[in-house]
Amino acid sequence: MNLALPVLVPVLPALGAAAILAVGKKAPGLARPLAIVPVAVSAVLALVVAIQLGTGQTLDAATRLTPTGGPDIALALHLDGYSSLISVLVGLVATCVQVYSTAYLKQDPRYPSYAALVSLFTAAMLLVVYSGDLIVLLVGWEVMGVCSYFLIGHHWETEDARSASLKAFLVTKLGDVPFLFGLFLLGADAGSFRITDVLAAATEGRLGHPTLIALLLLAGVAGKSAQFPLHTWLPDAMAGPTPVSALIHAATMVAAGIYLVARLLPVFLLSGAALVVLAVMAAVTMIGSALCALAQDDLKRVLAYSTVGQLGYMAGALASGDREASVFHLVSHGAFKALLFLAAGVVIHAAHTNSISAMSRMPGLRKRVPDAYWTMGIALVALIGLPPFSGFFSKEAVLTAAEHAANGDALTNGLGPASAVPEAAGWIVLISAALTALLTAAYATRLFLVAFHSPAGAAAAAPQVLPADDRATVVADHEADAPYSPELDEADPATAEPPAMRWPLWVLAVPTMAFGVTSLRTDWLPELLDGGSLRPSGVTAVTGTALAVVGMLAAYGAWRSATARLGPGRPAPVAAGRVPEQAGAPAVEVIVADPGRILLGPLFGPARHGFGIDRLYHVLFVRPVVGAARLVRFLDREVIETYVRGSGAGVNLLGRAVRLAQTGNAQTYLSALLAGVVLLTVLVAV
Repeated sequence: MNLALPVLVPVLPALGAAAILAVGKKAPGLARPLAIVPVAVSAVLALVVAIQLGTGQTLDAATRLTPTGGPDIALALHLDGYSSLISVLVGLVATCVQVYSTAYLKQDPRYPSYAALVSLFTAAMLLVVYSGDLIVLLVGWEVMGVCSYFLIGHHWETEDARSASLKAFLVTKLGDVPFLFGLFLLGADAGSFRITDVLAAATEGRLGHPTLIALLLLAGVAGKSAQFPLHTWLPDAMAGPTPVSALIHAATMVAAGIYLVARLLPVFLLSGAALVVLAVMAAVTMIGSALCALAQDDLKRVLAYSTVGQLGYMAGALASGDREASVFHLVSHGAFKALLFLAAGVVIHAAHTNSISAMSRMPGLRKRVPDAYWTMGIALVALIGLPPFSGFFSKEAVLTAAEHAANGDALTNGLGPASAVPEAAGWIVLISAALTALLTAAYATRLFLVAFHSPAGAAAAAPQVLPADDRATVVADHEADAPYSPELDEADPATAEPPAMRWPLWVLAVPTMAFGVTSLRTDWLPELLDGGSLRPSGVTAVTGTALAVVGMLAAYGAWRSATARLGPGRPAPVAAGRVPEQAGAPAVEVIVADPGRILLGPLFGPARHGFGIDRLYHVLFVRPVVGAARLVRFLDREVIETYVRGSGAGVNLLGRAVRLAQTGNAQTYLSALLAGVVLLTVLVAV
């Protein structure tokens, strides 16, 4: 293979970003082709590289960048089935996002900088995927963090976007500090930062601190891939433009942490304690995020919590020792989650609101956006995990991996002994993943029914016509401080969605429906990865599907019950063309038939607010830090500056005193000199 091809894959989007920044303001018409063409060509090259590399093959190339006095840093390339598969996913999603953004942000004056950052974001993720050196990988890792800060804060004139971008940056950096120490310790133990050398050292048992290294790395993974307890930044990141959410959630930033653990899984297999920690982290993340998703009214926040939970699935597969299942679900999820966010953008464009309660009162919304309606339905079925969609096969692969780990027969596929995975880790993942499958089906069904099929779709909410008991419940459904992450409206709701916002949906619908079948034969997807089986076991397939169906039926039953409570006293129809306001939390936008409250009961309020984790962090960390900052400011301004000002004032006073003595009279100077001589003489004599 010509090395120029894989080198160009991350380089082209980076060059495109530089070109957009150079000419975007002077020639705005060039920004769109410069945004699309380099990324699209990079995606094609990634596919060509994957085809040329083939299955079961690897490619390593490196050149030393600089000596360090210890392990050298090399500009290294490492290609295998995992890097090939994920690079194609990144290229596909990034291309769809760039095309979609040309219409979604058509009137945005900052589009050139936005497009440049998306291209740079894509280049950074491709660098992470292709890098064969941990330090070079770290460069891409950190560039993604910086790009996410600017992209989430794209609408910096709004307080939500500013606070969300700062929160995302600080929370991920909190995880990156121990992550950096983990990389350094790993390089020191292995004697090299080259990934191939690190894996060889792990296989040969030459790592001196595997548990410490694994736990330090997991801190960075928790931040970047939004796992408990560093998951809180991701729901708030919905204040950024919707295409950015699709890119972050599907193919770049949050996938980077999972990919790193998959790449370094032999290191983690040396520490059973680290695998148990990873399993617990995944379990809490899966269940907690699914409960939160069931209580959200903001469409994008529902999808954000869904992403957090699906990342928990991937982390759970890794804790079970099966990186094949984890990456399979990563790619499958990348396709249908990008589709969900881009379809959500079309719906938001038409409805001019993120609130699914407001959407439920818009007559004919699903007829207004038929492409988004059908593709979102396809993606939600894949998210639920029903056959024959890709989500079914990848979810069942995770459950199968957990089942084998729980039985002491982990599917490590030759990366380590099956006994390296504690059975406890398998049981934790299996039970939590099964419960999450039920909850996922419930919140996905709730989202689809409330947004598109609510009986209140032709009526406005009017609590005054309801019975007194029901009226209190309905009004309380949306507190004034309910979590809500609006973004600035980018389009006229009276204008139909352009083709650039529609055809990417159908492009992504293809892998959403068909990618899963590639796992059925061992000479297809499994041979590209580690060669193990990705077929779901009969027990998990039946159990997982049954739980998903139960979740759907429970949500449907709760929805029917909620709608029935409205009784015959229906409110008056919405005025034609009415568009609910988007600028703020929908304190008056009331879900008329929300199954989430019925299903969650007393957990509804806590789940809506993320079980108070943000508030807890505010009390434990934000307030002390702010208090310390105020103390430092006080000491700086009132104490240190007081001394500085005092010393200046003292010198000034001394100068004034000396100036008073400078009269210009020679007789005075001689008299003072004589007095001084006399005084010195007396002192000496005495």
